[in-house]
Amino acid sequence: MADSRVAIVTGAARGIGAATAKRLAEDGFAVAVIDLDEKQCADTVSAIESGGGKALAVGCDVSDAAQVQAAVDRIAAELGGPTVLVNNAGVIRDNMLFKMSEDDWDMVMNVHLRGAFLMSRAVQKHMVEAKWGRIVNLSSTSALGNRGQANYSTAKAGLQGLTKTLAIELGKFGVTANAIAPGFIATDMTKATAERVGMDFEDFTKAAASQIPVARVGQPDDIANTVSFFADDRSGFVSGQVIYVAGGPKA
Repeated sequence: MADSRVAIVTGAARGIGAATAKRLAEDGFAVAVIDLDEKQCADTVSAIESGGGKALAVGCDVSDAAQVQAAVDRIAAELGGPTVLVNNAGVIRDNMLFKMSEDDWDMVMNVHLRGAFLMSRAVQKHMVEAKWGRIVNLSSTSALGNRGQANYSTAKAGLQGLTKTLAIELGKFGVTANAIAPGFIATDMTKATAERVGMDFEDFTKAAASQIPVARVGQPDDIANTVSFFADDRSGFVSGQVIYVAGGPKA
């Protein structure tokens, strides 16, 4: 059962990643909390441990193959073979196409797409050996297209293709792969977007909520709850799917 299983959440120092790591710990997983700076993971780890859970902070640049392999090897040695992977690490470098630099494009591709590929490749070995695994990739409603986000939209759409292919390749080993596409979630990242467009964050969220059928913006726990479902035994016949968690229909 889950109490003997190990989960990895990337980009787990804050926001959606932190909420997801805490939720998986509540579900009985030992959780490896990965972020670029290991020290930034302390709050998430502390919250898990104070709740009686087990967690490990790991510093890793998910776009660096050597760092990814070292991180997964360390997690396997200290916590056990990981069988749940949540590819959440992400960055934004928003700009209109004519202003977007190659570095802005490459940074977003490397963290979101290369990172998810490298992490999935490194962790799948442990899942195959266990004959059980769950991969959850964080896409976005921006995968449907979003002004000023050519790089981010492309990366998030690419993650949906990766998800479906992983589901096909790994299914026979008891591994499912699914993607979650959040809509507007109140995080540091959306605060940064508000700043970029010159809006007060409260006004920004009110404007967003007015366009959402359930009349509110999302919270990190809304995504964490969906990850929890995908990581559970009960979701074993659900694979290769993209669920839009956006307060209304998106795709």
